[in-house]
Amino acid sequence: MIDALLTALDNPALPFIVAAAVVAGAVRGFAGFGAAMIFMPVASVLIDPRLAAATFLVMDEIVALPLAVRAMRICDWRTVLPAVLAGLVTVPMGAAVLASGDTIALRWGISVLVLALLVLLVSGWRYSGRPNVPLSMGVGMTAGFLSGVSQVAGPPVVAFWMSSPLPAHIIRANLIVYFALASIGAFVAFWWNGFFTGEVIQFLIVLTPIYALALFSGTRAFRLAPETAFRRVAYTLVALAAVGSLPVLDGLLR
Repeated sequence: MIDALLTALDNPALPFIVAAAVVAGAVRGFAGFGAAMIFMPVASVLIDPRLAAATFLVMDEIVALPLAVRAMRICDWRTVLPAVLAGLVTVPMGAAVLASGDTIALRWGISVLVLALLVLLVSGWRYSGRPNVPLSMGVGMTAGFLSGVSQVAGPPVVAFWMSSPLPAHIIRANLIVYFALASIGAFVAFWWNGFFTGEVIQFLIVLTPIYALALFSGTRAFRLAPETAFRRVAYTLVALAAVGSLPVLDGLLR
């Protein structure tokens, strides 16, 4: 373990990856989602994207497990479980479209969809009544498909629950549980493709404690912040997902 730690510390990109992990962890603890949107663009530029993705997946699952366990006690299982199951079904469909479709056209379509969802959220529109199972499955299928196409699965489920009359702590719990369960498919895919290597362990040793402290700080901040602050953070993350996926910005962001 000491050798692995020393190897990771020798990486000149480590300070920037640590900074990304700190911000990502704080956001994850506060909003319940959004860490990948922050960590992955930075880490994927500095190290192999497969290494970055595998490191983040394991790190997030380990650190956020207590958060997910607590969220499972209060989340709305009647809508979360159908969304997760439906999403797992449509991830391969999105991946198939990605493999055979026009990548640029798909990304433009996704960006426009996400921006439309953001406008809907910011407008203050809310649907009346309680979210039901068929609607939950439809949202989950959309999120799963988008995940397969672009890994941008968050905006549909965020828009779904945030446009409901549910209070902020239930919405946050729904998002935490949804992403915790939806990541099972990613674990299987990463294992099948051999992404879990010794290098992943090296970065996990360094980043996991730092990410854990940041997530804890974000969780404490959520308990003290008003509901309006939670919504503003969520809207900002959705906006970043939409803007960051625009093909026109490839030269700047990638």
